[in-house]
Amino acid sequence: MAEPWWKADPHDLHRIVDRVSSVYVERSHLDRDENAVVIVNKRETVRVPAAMIAVMLLGPGTRVTHGAIRLLADSGTTVCWVGEQGVRMYAAGLGPSRGAGLLHRQAWLITRPKERLNVARAMYGMRFPGEDVSKATMQQLRGREGARFRKLYQDHSRRSGVPWDGRVYKAGDAFAAGDDLNRLLSAANAALYGICHAVIVGLGASPGLGFVHTGSAVSFVLDIADLYKAEYTLPLAFDLTAQGLTGERDARVGLRDQIAETKLLGRIVHDVKALLNPPGTDFDTPETSELWDERMGSVAAGVNWAADAPHDPAEAPPSTRTGSDGQTEPNGQAESDGPVAPDLTGAGRGGSSMTEAGMGEQHIAIIGPEFEEPPSPEPPKSPEPPEQTP
Repeated sequence: MAEPWWKADPHDLHRIVDRVSSVYVERSHLDRDENAVVIVNKRETVRVPAAMIAVMLLGPGTRVTHGAIRLLADSGTTVCWVGEQGVRMYAAGLGPSRGAGLLHRQAWLITRPKERLNVARAMYGMRFPGEDVSKATMQQLRGREGARFRKLYQDHSRRSGVPWDGRVYKAGDAFAAGDDLNRLLSAANAALYGICHAVIVGLGASPGLGFVHTGSAVSFVLDIADLYKAEYTLPLAFDLTAQGLTGERDARVGLRDQIAETKLLGRIVHDVKALLNPPGTDFDTPETSELWDERMGSVAAGVNWAADAPHDPAEAPPSTRTGSDGQTEPNGQAESDGPVAPDLTGAGRGGSSMTEAGMGEQHIAIIGPEFEEPPSPEPPKSPEPPEQTP
């Protein structure tokens, strides 16, 4: 039995790049049998080793037991609740990462404009190989990216013979707007977002702390996915349209096959780590939980620190409380060498309250049959009138 997720050593878990990229489940029941997840529907029963899955995508009509979720969490498998065919992600669970070092590094970069700009430039530099973007502003980079995609649309249109009349899409619904080409492109992009989201969560980074995109819970997912659209989803959408394959499933399966053939998952893992932790950068990645300290940085957790605690100054009379230098302060006012805790109650502001702001080369889809339609109830019969006696 695998160690619980909060005890497991990262080296005991299968690497993301060594796992099956994703297992998509729809209209099925998930349970646990030993160290395998059992997927049951009216058509078949499938056993999947939990430790070999990078992400389990649970689609509509799926039921899952507590035992199955616990096994997936202990195995470091990301569980995502998604829309039909994995096009939209609603929620995600834990990934295989057990440390917060990469997350701390990401937060450090995003809160410093100079460092954030450097990461954004590095992202654009990956799209413009051989070009110097070290001095470009964000406005200049956005303009160059727009011009690049406009040319790509025109080039693929000439190559495939599919006319291109401009990008039309509806956010959150891949098949709600535009012609067949636009809908295929939206569906392929949505599937790419799901894969990038799973890798980011699996590595322990935050999907919401983006460098180019901002304001969304998946800003960093959009940042990373944009690195691969020109190479994967754009030509795929034109090729499928030219072949007359215009179903959403065609886009998802086509992208899945390309990911397997080109080993994109390992590339995403490498790129995320290189952007957040470029060569020559060193930062602490403790594998155990620690306690933050404003002077020492961190101290060990799981230790009773009562022996190091001074006497409680709150127990002294108000007129003889001890200050930070050990001297008695009059009138109960003790000097403090640290920041004062913020007032979250609103008492000091006139009473107004404060509002608190991996994967491998294969994809498996297990989809049960359609649910049977319940028989429509018969309309109630009206009672016959009683016979009239003469």
